[in-house]
Amino acid sequence: MNRIEEKIKHLRRERNAVILAHNYQMPEVQDIADFVGDSLALAMKAKETDADVIVFCGVDFMAESAKIVNPDKIVLHPDMGAKCPMAAMVDIGKLKALKSRHKNAAVVSYVNTTAEVKAVSNICCTSANAVKIVKSMEEKDIIFIPDSNLGKYVKRFVNDKNMILWPGFCPTHHKIEREDVMSLKRKHPGAEIIAHPECRPEVVDAADFVYSTGGMIKHARNSGARKFIIATEKEMCYRLKKEMPEKEFYCIEHAICPNMKKITLEKVLKSLETLTPEMKLSDDVIKKARIPLERMINMGRGD
Repeated sequence: MNRIEEKIKHLRRERNAVILAHNYQMPEVQDIADFVGDSLALAMKAKETDADVIVFCGVDFMAESAKIVNPDKIVLHPDMGAKCPMAAMVDIGKLKALKSRHKNAAVVSYVNTTAEVKAVSNICCTSANAVKIVKSMEEKDIIFIPDSNLGKYVKRFVNDKNMILWPGFCPTHHKIEREDVMSLKRKHPGAEIIAHPECRPEVVDAADFVYSTGGMIKHARNSGARKFIIATEKEMCYRLKKEMPEKEFYCIEHAICPNMKKITLEKVLKSLETLTPEMKLSDDVIKKARIPLERMINMGRGD
């Protein structure tokens, strides 16, 4: 253990802090975290924690979600510049205009959205439970924001819904092409292909299975296969290899989220030392955004 890691562990105890990290974080950040998971698992863990301080190693909407369900706790985001480009694709004014044109529609907001967007949504979802949540809606018209690729995936399972898709996407997943996956398949013909539903439809079609990152771990653990091609952000393979060293995982090397990589051990340490940068939201936004976010958490997983 290096000196920075030792300091982090000391301050974590001293501050009564918990460190949460997304599966796309750098390996050394995953290793120092108390809990590593996908968006839904991290939201659930944030709600359950009895820590006084939450250090969220991920992108901005994740730290916001932790603050929404823990308004009285200190939520630290080690680099406020670690933003989700897909979440930034939703313009709140245009969303309100879209809602006014579809007055009977429910807004299902992917958790990859800002707190302000969540505040005008009926319910949130993650890639793990998007199909389950849309199926559960009484409304026939669903405004699904912001990921059109995830929305197209959900549409495969909900023929009774009119899905109104926002034209957003995850740049990291969107640049994964079918040939990237098939090239690995030719090199490793016995490998199962597991894709994230944020991928393009043609990548989803090429996959043997489609899961959230949490679902990928569960499937790989239970599968009789020994080799897997993982179509999502490349750091997911680190988590999978760490959990299952006896199996082989092949990632898409260029599938890198640069914003996820902005969180470093040095920044985690500085956050614990200074209790900054602190995620802050207005009481009104927290009150409104908490309703759809907790509805999502209460629905649980779908994969």
